[in-house]
Amino acid sequence: MNPSITPLILALLFSSHVVLAALPQVDFERMGNVGLAGAFAGLDIFSNTTVSFDPNTSTLLSRSKDGALTRVASTNNGGSILAGCALKDVFYLAGSFSQINDVTVANIASYNPSTRAVLPLGSNGPNGEIHAVFCDSKENKLWVGGKFSSPGGSIAIFDPKANSWSGAPFGGVSGGEALVNSISTNSSGSSLFFSGSFMTAFGTGSAALNGTNNPNVPFSVGATPFSSSLVPVPLQNVQVDGSPSTTQAGFSDIKNILCPSGGDGSGNSWYAADASTPLITVRTFSSISANGVRLGNTFQPDHGTTSFTVTTIPDNTVRTVKYLDPTTGQNVTCSNTCPLSTDSSVLYQDFLFDQPLSITGVQIKLTSFTGSSPGLHILQLLSSGAFASAINDENRQSCFAPNPSNSTQTGSWQPKQAITDIAGTTQEVLISTVNVGTPSSSGPTFTWMPYVSAAGNYDINLLVPGCAEFQDCASRTSVKITVFPGSNLNPQVKEISQQNTADQSYNIYSGPILPSTTNFVTTISMALADNPAGTGQDGKYILVADRVQFILKSADINATADASGSAGGSISNIAGLARGFGFLEWPRTSTAIVSGVDGRKSLPNNTLTALDDVGFEILSGMGGASGASSANTGLNAVAHHPVGVFVGGSFSLGSGSASGSSNIVAYKSGALAQVANGGLNGAVNSLVLYGDQLFVGGAFKDTPSGSTQGALQGIALYNVQKNSWSALGAGVNGEVTSLGLLNNQVQVAGNFTKILSSPNSNDGSDTSGFAVWDIKSASWVNNGGFIVGKMTFIGNGTSDGQFIAGNVQASQQFGATGLVMLKNGNENGPAVTPLPVGLGAQVTTQSPNSSTVQRRSASPSSFGTLSSHIRFHANIFGRQTAPTTSQTSTLPPALAAAAPAVLAGAFWTNSSTSKEVVIFGGNFSFTAAGSSTPSQGIAIYNPQTQTASGLPGPQVQGTVRTLLVDSNSLYVGGEFTISGASINGLALYDLAKGAWDLTGLQTLQASSGSKVVVRSITRSSAKANTVIVAGSFAQAGSLGCAGICSFDTSNKQWNALGSGIHGEVTSVAYAGNNQDVLIAGGSITLSDNTASNVAQYSISNNTWLAVGSGSDIPGPVSAVEVNNHNASSVFAAGRANDGTSFLSFWNGAKWENLGSTFSQGTNVADLKMVPLSNTHPANDIIESDRVLMISGSLSTSGGNSSSALFDGQNIIPYIVSTSSTGTAGSVSSLFHSFASFSFNQRKFLATGVVILISIAIAAGVVFLLALIGILWTLFSRKDDKLAKFDSGEEDDDSALHRPSSLLEHINAATLTTILPAGAYSHDREEEKATTASRSDQDPFGPDGSNYLRAETPSDAMGGMLAEETSRPAHARYSFDGTGEGELPLSAGAEVEVLDDRDPAWWYARDMRTGQEGVVPAAYLY
Repeated sequence: MNPSITPLILALLFSSHVVLAALPQVDFERMGNVGLAGAFAGLDIFSNTTVSFDPNTSTLLSRSKDGALTRVASTNNGGSILAGCALKDVFYLAGSFSQINDVTVANIASYNPSTRAVLPLGSNGPNGEIHAVFCDSKENKLWVGGKFSSPGGSIAIFDPKANSWSGAPFGGVSGGEALVNSISTNSSGSSLFFSGSFMTAFGTGSAALNGTNNPNVPFSVGATPFSSSLVPVPLQNVQVDGSPSTTQAGFSDIKNILCPSGGDGSGNSWYAADASTPLITVRTFSSISANGVRLGNTFQPDHGTTSFTVTTIPDNTVRTVKYLDPTTGQNVTCSNTCPLSTDSSVLYQDFLFDQPLSITGVQIKLTSFTGSSPGLHILQLLSSGAFASAINDENRQSCFAPNPSNSTQTGSWQPKQAITDIAGTTQEVLISTVNVGTPSSSGPTFTWMPYVSAAGNYDINLLVPGCAEFQDCASRTSVKITVFPGSNLNPQVKEISQQNTADQSYNIYSGPILPSTTNFVTTISMALADNPAGTGQDGKYILVADRVQFILKSADINATADASGSAGGSISNIAGLARGFGFLEWPRTSTAIVSGVDGRKSLPNNTLTALDDVGFEILSGMGGASGASSANTGLNAVAHHPVGVFVGGSFSLGSGSASGSSNIVAYKSGALAQVANGGLNGAVNSLVLYGDQLFVGGAFKDTPSGSTQGALQGIALYNVQKNSWSALGAGVNGEVTSLGLLNNQVQVAGNFTKILSSPNSNDGSDTSGFAVWDIKSASWVNNGGFIVGKMTFIGNGTSDGQFIAGNVQASQQFGATGLVMLKNGNENGPAVTPLPVGLGAQVTTQSPNSSTVQRRSASPSSFGTLSSHIRFHANIFGRQTAPTTSQTSTLPPALAAAAPAVLAGAFWTNSSTSKEVVIFGGNFSFTAAGSSTPSQGIAIYNPQTQTASGLPGPQVQGTVRTLLVDSNSLYVGGEFTISGASINGLALYDLAKGAWDLTGLQTLQASSGSKVVVRSITRSSAKANTVIVAGSFAQAGSLGCAGICSFDTSNKQWNALGSGIHGEVTSVAYAGNNQDVLIAGGSITLSDNTASNVAQYSISNNTWLAVGSGSDIPGPVSAVEVNNHNASSVFAAGRANDGTSFLSFWNGAKWENLGSTFSQGTNVADLKMVPLSNTHPANDIIESDRVLMISGSLSTSGGNSSSALFDGQNIIPYIVSTSSTGTAGSVSSLFHSFASFSFNQRKFLATGVVILISIAIAAGVVFLLALIGILWTLFSRKDDKLAKFDSGEEDDDSALHRPSSLLEHINAATLTTILPAGAYSHDREEEKATTASRSDQDPFGPDGSNYLRAETPSDAMGGMLAEETSRPAHARYSFDGTGEGELPLSAGAEVEVLDDRDPAWWYARDMRTGQEGVVPAAYLY
């Protein structure tokens, strides 16, 4: 190299007018495994294209399979992207915007990832904002929903093929806010669900609505509003028999179907015996008023009923019944044989008598069936409307009723048996005796409180037993009856005579009745008349209390009672529209406009589906139209599970089967049902289903009852089968707006800045607007990319990727918590693998020298794929300076390292598992999964299991700045203490034992007023059992050795390096073939007071020398690097005394200031010479096959970067990083697993050339073998004494020589020619002597381990071709590898197969040592 070099002015290529064709291709794999550590949360490879973000716009980003983010497009100022979906190869984005990437659009646009083109969609599209899109791949149509009036009412369809818009086939929706928030499908994909804030209406207004039933009863299209309002007769204590019955467990008990507790199946259904026509008998043994039967088929395999008959008891009459045909919607009748639907969507059918009948039971004969035998899921006997008895034991709870009918009384009442007009039956009643002349107000009273399921017009009858049967006619008198039908409905009073001789049913009221609620129930009160009839007997009157019967005349399912019991709707006998709110189901294939149908007004009955009842029940539960008109009330998301439909939004239900529910509710078994704890205490915005797990996102913190103590912050998990809530960690600290599902992970977008580590606390990991929950590990994980913003949408894209949108402040391609792994990439940069680490809460500590430390722990479940949750200090400890002489300068401030901060790393191969792990240290803490004890400062990451753990034992309190692994010993340096140990900035950990080695390591000490800071721990191959420790300290134990000291690992003694230095050391590198020259940089003065911020120490002669003139270096040095151990090629970076940064080069004769366009504030933390797989133009500073990687916080007038590459002429920006707040990040160090490596590039012959050479060699070998054969035959004939073969020698195929192929024989012969002793010798003593020197050497360097094989023909044949790739393998057996060019292996060792074309011997690389050679193919798997 020319020692005279003209100073070069380095230009950082941040400016747009300086452009490189491609980035230098660093060959990271030649260095082994490579890690890049720093203080960053996001990282990207530098490109010449500047990407800026305006948080006032909405930005769309693509997200690759590994989570990397790339900007796609942005809206106009003030625009928003709210929804999106992929159809074929096109992604559609929608919201509220007028421009996308300067393309004029109207609230919706298409993006083609292959062409990167953004296009508007046709003409005459939606004229308002769009909140929902659905890509129908079956029909190749795009459905959109939102708030617009054209081309349809809040719903429209786009046809990509025709490039045209149309309205919804049903015209659209209206009412409420006329807003559609979501469009999704049912579980089978056969229909679409629309949800939002709108009203639905079914019917014509003049005809009865078939198919809409009482909201307090599970919906079925086989019922009518009338039949569903009839309260089933309680059958708990009556005689029920089904004969013959199956013996199959779970299906043999007929009583399972009277009021099934669950869906059709075992324990809730009944089968008859095979091939039978069973008879089901229900006997009450008392008179009941019945209006029909309710039957629900079973849809279990081979057990369906298709027809039946109904016979009443005791008259034994086969009844004609009427029912609603669920297929046609028409009312029909049947008699001798009635059909039962086998459609699984029909939960049950109601079969009504012509009029209410007084009976004691029924017999149902199942006359035909499918499969092996008939069966049923539901059997109920329907009353005439409602009922209540004076005997409370008879007031049992009916199916679907929240509570039974009831009665109360004042005065004295005694039971008495009455004989009814039905033979063989009796009826118990209550009687009370009152003195004649007693005022009504002082006499006994009786009150019936029947359960009324639905509002409607009823006749109420009072049953009075005849006095002739009781023989008390003389004592009978008249009573006063008062009926309270409901609030705002006037009570009615009527006087009834009880002097009837025969049983009598008196009508006491006809008119509207409101349904029973928790706050209201209809009452019928009876008291002595004001002017009692008769004179009594023996001065006494007798009052009789029997039953009241409600006969339903017409149903009005829209009439409700509010919390005070007031009417929520008019009660009349008009059959009209059935209304719902916020939910509509429509067949997916019906996209053509239906003539005469306009959903903005009403929909015909034949468009009604079973699930449209969801909207009916929600409207009813909200209190009718008045409840639906509240601002921000609506449904936002729908999810369909086999158990039922789940709807989420902003609402509360005050009545109905799910009364008390808030913001989320289920619809199953034909009725709304509460989810656990009544739902959530804030709005639900998004739902995604994963099996039985329902993930819920929104603006909530807990259930309404506070059952999770505030753990459901913004996101929650509901278990459908267990009906229970659980937390995702402790949630996030803001609102979740959108959820995605991909690759067994839930993607979470919203307006939040942290993943919380504990409930009711703002501590946690920084993540702005986007987070990922891994379902399998049940933990938060690295989301792959990095983003700072308020996100509004996440959805799946055209392939395995996704799209995310929102107001973005900053974004990088890779999200990483201070550490990434680098591998060879392409012309666009390296392959980057972020360490999957979830950030945790800030850790608060006192000074490292303080006796106490306080910290807050992260939740163990919040660590992400690492199974622990890392939490980083907000600020790295500032660099402290040791006392210096008058000649030393103060070191500049340490590299700013905002959290997260990983400052150092190392690789360690665990001898027990032969697996290589990454050990990294810095300023962070975490709690490993399954542990409650926080770990801090150091983590061990296992790439195979993707888990991390801390070091067992006491934790470091402070900051780790450097790490060194020496066999199973881990040296830890920085500025920290360890509780209970005399440790100050330096510690030794035994990785094999999993414990700190606190014996014999004497503590480093600083001078008065300073603190110990260890910045470098290294070792040199020139001196065994020696570790070099450098930084800011005054002495080690009692030994004075300022700034740098050596530690003897064999006797654990400190030793000074020669006469020592004064000052502080920041960086250490080595020169010389055996690393026998140490190069130290910092703020240094030699012992003779020579100022030299870069000094060299000769390990062989134990002396210090200044590297050049100290005055040639502008200031203290922060990093040094030696080019391939060349002491005449040294680089130093630092900060001059005037605050500017510099980069200097030592050429062996003098320092050359390379100049720099680094701006004020640049801080170089690390210099590393790295190999290239391509080349750059050669120059006098750096060879063409390598570059200098400069890392830290680099700033120029054109921009910032964290790492740059210097090729001797240009500084090329390489890596940019960002902190969690969106500010510039920094890189602290690059570390690798190979102790040494070669910069010489491997060169391979072209494939064609190798083939030609192989053919020539093969031809020559064939000729040679033929010649040898001829000569052998001639000589054999000449001298028959040579006929015997010498058994002491082995042929070429022997195990001793090992090669088994023809080319291997040639290879062995060639090696024998070069080495007469034999290329594959077995001298183990020689191998032992050479193993140590080989283990850390470059497999391509001049160490003699591989060069012989590279010269042989078999190498030319078997060498790795440029277009070929390697593959991993493991050693099946141990292999001594004593022959030249062979690779020794231990059983289980991981290798990389580089060439496997020979069937017997493969060329491989040991992944642990980097050494290469041939091994037996059979030894690998």
